[in-house]
Amino acid sequence: MTNEIQVVFHNIDQSDALTDAVNKRIEKLERFCSEIIGGRVVLDSPHNNHHKGRVYSVGIEVHTPQLEVRVNQDQHDNHAHEDLYVAIRDAFNAAERQLRSVDKKHRATPMKLDGEVLDEDVPLTNEGEAVDDEAA
Repeated sequence: MTNEIQVVFHNIDQSDALTDAVNKRIEKLERFCSEIIGGRVVLDSPHNNHHKGRVYSVGIEVHTPQLEVRVNQDQHDNHAHEDLYVAIRDAFNAAERQLRSVDKKHRATPMKLDGEVLDEDVPLTNEGEAVDDEAA
């Protein structure tokens, strides 16, 4: 259901391989949340430190009807993020954890029927009404 997730390259040369890697991760996010409306992924190389190497940062915004997920993997001291693909992986893993936690919270809420909270231990009839154990 993704309308569009924009991929932005900042201080990085755009390549099909990077775009494909980001699109694959977006498809994986859609498995956890099918209600993604849109969003934005920013791939950035903010510092050109020649002594320590380039450390990449990845920012992700994902919009759903219920919430906005924002991830900013801006870790200048993380040497693993000298590889842009590792930075992409870590950022999307963080976004996935946020979407999963929201999904778990959504599933943990008790079911409601006509404004009443149903007790999960009470069996229901086919019409959704609670079965009275004494009458049955």
